[in-house]
Amino acid sequence: MLKVHFVAGTRAGRVIWLLEELGLEYEVNIMPFTKEGLKSPEHRSRHALGRVPVLEDGDISIFESGAIIQYILERHKDGGLKPSSDSPMFPYYLQWFHYCEGMVMPPMNQVVVQTILLPPDRRDENVLKQAQNLITKSLAPVNENLADKDYLIGDFSAADLMLGHSCFMANRLGCVADEMEHIKNYVAKIEARISIWRCDVEPKDR
Repeated sequence: MLKVHFVAGTRAGRVIWLLEELGLEYEVNIMPFTKEGLKSPEHRSRHALGRVPVLEDGDISIFESGAIIQYILERHKDGGLKPSSDSPMFPYYLQWFHYCEGMVMPPMNQVVVQTILLPPDRRDENVLKQAQNLITKSLAPVNENLADKDYLIGDFSAADLMLGHSCFMANRLGCVADEMEHIKNYVAKIEARISIWRCDVEPKDR
């Protein structure tokens, strides 16, 4: 059975969301967001840097959320969440699938560091404002793309699991401006999918 090593509020949620969307059987190791949990010798044997998610599938152990999603879609079930390579939408599926890690997540990581991870006396308002400005810029093309679509390529796909999860979290952090109405509507559609709530709170062993 597939096993996901998971911490709530992280990219590991993307993997649980996918598994829920596909209706695949899995179990979860819910880990504390602590040095003792993530940096333990046991977990470092799975990921040398002590990060999540990590997926175990028999004797295979793989990390990086995007790689895990692609692995599951290819090895287990795609559920129509990945257009065929000859589809007109395939290039755009790839584009938005990878856009989140290239453009949205780097500044969002800084926002998390400056608002949650660092103690108040070590936070830097200038770094925070710069990161928030970068998020706004990086989300502008996404907002424009969604002007005539419910999801990134029209139908719901694994690109939404990647970038949609980032938009969902950015909105939670207050980084989606009110004028980005298409992203606001997009996040509302994502929130209406029961599967995302199973990944965001406390997924249960199945």
